Amino acid sequence: MVSRRDARCLAALSGALLLAYGAAAIAQTSNEPTDTERFDCRQLAEWERPDSPLEWFERSLWAGHCHVFQARAVRIGIDGVRTLALSRDIQDGIEREVARFLDGPPVFFERRGHIGRMSWSNGEPEVPASPAGMARHIEQYYRLSMGSDERIANRSAVRLDIEPLDGLRFGHRLWLDEHTALPLKRELIDDRGRVVETFQLTELQPPQLYQGGVVLDTSRTPPQQAWRAGWLPNGFLDQPVDTQTDQHDPEVGHRIYSDGLSTLSLFVEPIEEGRERLIPGLHRLGISLAVVRHVVADGRPMQVVAMGELPPRVLAQVAESLTWREASEMAE
Repeated sequence: MVSRRDARCLAALSGALLLAYGAAAIAQTSNEPTDTERFDCRQLAEWERPDSPLEWFERSLWAGHCHVFQARAVRIGIDGVRTLALSRDIQDGIEREVARFLDGPPVFFERRGHIGRMSWSNGEPEVPASPAGMARHIEQYYRLSMGSDERIANRSAVRLDIEPLDGLRFGHRLWLDEHTALPLKRELIDDRGRVVETFQLTELQPPQLYQGGVVLDTSRTPPQQAWRAGWLPNGFLDQPVDTQTDQHDPEVGHRIYSDGLSTLSLFVEPIEEGRERLIPGLHRLGISLAVVRHVVADGRPMQVVAMGELPPRVLAQVAESLTWREASEMAE
C-alpha cells in the first residue's frame, strides 16, 4: 500500500516521467537545434499504403509527427477511468503537444520539441531519426502481426498486435487510422496477458497534414553522470532527451531508457535530513510500477527509483544493478 507521503513523491517523479514518455519519438529540449535539418511532412501524402505490420508501425510514428489535430480521449487503467482533452500543433517546424485531464485532480501536461533520435550519438557517424530507427529496432524484440480491422472514434482502423519475444517487457495492441495512420487506440498488455491500460480517442477532429518541414534533432553526446545502470533488458537504449524539468529537484539525476515501445526511468538523488524519501520496496502509481532502493555511494546515502510499465522483477534488477563511476572515469 502506498502511503500519502510516498504518493506525493511518486507523483512528482511520475510527472517527470510522463513529460519524457515517448522520448524516442520527440526530443524535448530547452534550446532550439542549431542544425535545421527537417523532414518534409508533405511527402506522407504521396507514400503508398503500408504492406506489412512493421511498415504500418513506422508510418504511425511519422504520422504522429506530421499531423495537427484536437481530440478527446479516455484512459482506462487499474486506477480507474480518466477523460482527457488533447491537442497537437506545429509552429515553424517545432511540435507542441498538450494533454489536460477533464475529471479527477486537475492535471496538465505540455511537451514541446522536435523529431528525436533513437539514441545518443556516442561517436557514431549517423543515428537515424526515431521513426526509422525505432521501426528497425523493435522488430528485434517484438513480433508484429495484423489483427482484424475495426472502427474507432467513427474512423476505420487497422489493428497491430505487438508481442514481446521475451518476458522482460509488456505487449501492445495498436489501432491505427486507416487514412492517416495516427494511433486511435492503444492497449498495454502485461507479462501475464492482462490488459492493464486502454487509451482510446473518442472524438477526433479531422487531422491536418502539416504543410512544411518538422525539425530533426541534432546528434548529441551523453552527459557525464556519477552513476549508470549496470544491467538493462536487451534493446533498452539511453535516450537523448533533456530530463531536467521543474517537476523535481536539480539534484535528482534522471535518465530514460527505451526499446522503442517500453520506457524505463531511473531517478537517483541524495538522502538528506528533512528531505522526503520513499519507503524501499515495490510501489504502484496507476499502471506504472516503481522499485525503490536506498544505497550508500562514496559514503553518501542515496535513493534509487526505477519506474516504468515493466515487470517488477525487471525494475528490481535494474535498480539493484546501479554502479557508481570512479572520479578518474568521470574526468576522461
